[in-house]
Amino acid sequence: MLSQTVEYALRAVVHLAGLKPGQTVNSESIAEQTKVSHGYLAKILRDLVVARLITSQRGPNGGFALARPAGTISMLDVVNAVDPIMRLKECPLGNPLHIELCPLHRRLDNAIGMIEREFQRTMIAEVLETTEQHRKVTPTVRGKKA
Repeated sequence: MLSQTVEYALRAVVHLAGLKPGQTVNSESIAEQTKVSHGYLAKILRDLVVARLITSQRGPNGGFALARPAGTISMLDVVNAVDPIMRLKECPLGNPLHIELCPLHRRLDNAIGMIEREFQRTMIAEVLETTEQHRKVTPTVRGKKA
């Protein structure tokens, strides 16, 4: 349901949320850590900079960092920066007789709205916290993760 661009943007932002305050990281490192091709990631990072979710600093000590605390950036902020969720406002079939959404399309839009609300209430800091907790409790079996 979500585009690959959204998935990659969320990976990058969660990765940046894990940095120490004042720390920056270059795009090559982000690409390596998030398993996203560098070329594709560069476009995503540009979109996130334009949306003012991350900052970019050039130079030998430059790199990327979150523009504000992870607790103030929602998943929806990231989604809307790279591939906004499209709500159904009119009949997708273009039927001029459908002035309002039919019951099917109204329910589809309601489901999209629920996803949008969940993304709005979920902050990147929360995603980072649960990711770190998951890493700590994932059992290993004979040197391999279960």
